Amino acid sequence: MKINNDPVFVRRRRVALAALVIVLLVLVLCIGKLIGGDGSASAAKAPASAPPTASPAPAKVEKPAPKESAAVTGKPAAPADSTMVRVQRLTGELTPKSVVASPSGQVFAQNMMYTHTVSAFTADGALHKTISDAVDLSDFGVKGHPGTSKGAPVEMAFSPDGKTAWVSNYSMYGQGFEPEGKDACVGPEGISDSYLYKIDTASLKITDVVQVGAVPKYVAATHDGSKVLVTNWCSMDMDVVDTKTNKVTETIQLPGKHPRGIAISPDDKVAYVAIMGSDETVKVDLGSGEVVDFADTGDGPRHLLVSPDGSRLYVSNNGSGTVSEVDAATGKTLREAKVGSQPRSMAISPDGGALYVGNYASSTVSKIATKDFEVVQTEQTDGLPIGITYEPTKKRVWVASYGGSIVVFDDSHAA
Repeated sequence: MKINNDPVFVRRRRVALAALVIVLLVLVLCIGKLIGGDGSASAAKAPASAPPTASPAPAKVEKPAPKESAAVTGKPAAPADSTMVRVQRLTGELTPKSVVASPSGQVFAQNMMYTHTVSAFTADGALHKTISDAVDLSDFGVKGHPGTSKGAPVEMAFSPDGKTAWVSNYSMYGQGFEPEGKDACVGPEGISDSYLYKIDTASLKITDVVQVGAVPKYVAATHDGSKVLVTNWCSMDMDVVDTKTNKVTETIQLPGKHPRGIAISPDDKVAYVAIMGSDETVKVDLGSGEVVDFADTGDGPRHLLVSPDGSRLYVSNNGSGTVSEVDAATGKTLREAKVGSQPRSMAISPDGGALYVGNYASSTVSKIATKDFEVVQTEQTDGLPIGITYEPTKKRVWVASYGGSIVVFDDSHAA
């Protein structure tokens, strides 16, 4: 066949070829839509996030995990339907005020001034390392406190990626510090400001310090990791720490006495703060710093949690012996559960199906199923349970008691 190479015919063939390519591309896209491509009604959903996995076991630990005291039986179950079984009791150089688990299974217990340490555990209960709270503040550019200073680790929060632990110190001890802080304070007068420690969770070393207010208590990290919030019991305010600079960028004045618990909305726009000495919970706009009254749930609101979807706020009422479920938009109390005497710290399962509450004066832990807000289980703990956390890689609840121990409950199977 003879091909006409006249320029006019060459241009015509090129145009026809380009049109054919366009038609083929359109057909491919249409077929993709029909078989379930992006935008179609049958488009594949994004895969669910992988279940949390524990960090690799350290090559060396200070103390191996104790043998488990009970076998876990029954079928695997979601937290709303499972039953807690006591499996371990951890003891040693412990005087824990709080206990907090990371997404990857590290668990830190804060031992206050009674032991001057943070105990770092693995998910299976082995004591990985005891971290001293002793620092030379001049190593971090802090003047006026020569020599060694000690803290009193009280509460902590992990960064979202678990690479950093932020630990508040109830008081500081050393040159240039006033007498230690007291819960009975009526203001910051006569009490030195304290420090927030930044701990690298790989090296388990204190890598920085941040000066905050007087008698800092609760610590919370935003979900994007950009900020850490600290309530100061005696300054009666909340410090906002920028995690890039490790500096306080704002101090927000709070109404009433003795702020403690903090819960942050999933979008990081709002923080709820329990004003324990004034029986109210306030809402703080983290953009403007505006503080407004929000909820009145009972006597001595202490610990706050937000449901995973952000729709509910949970409040432990220390003086009332109750836990309240609050509408996170309106502040209206929706439901209430009666637990033990002096409920202090709480924990929540990752799916939001269960709440766990340590009852300080009853020496018990209560489990609440959030679907009907009923107490479904109450178990004995050691005396004066003050801290509690849900460790997600093994699905276990750790309850720390002031007497010097941590009791661990498995909550992965139905009875």
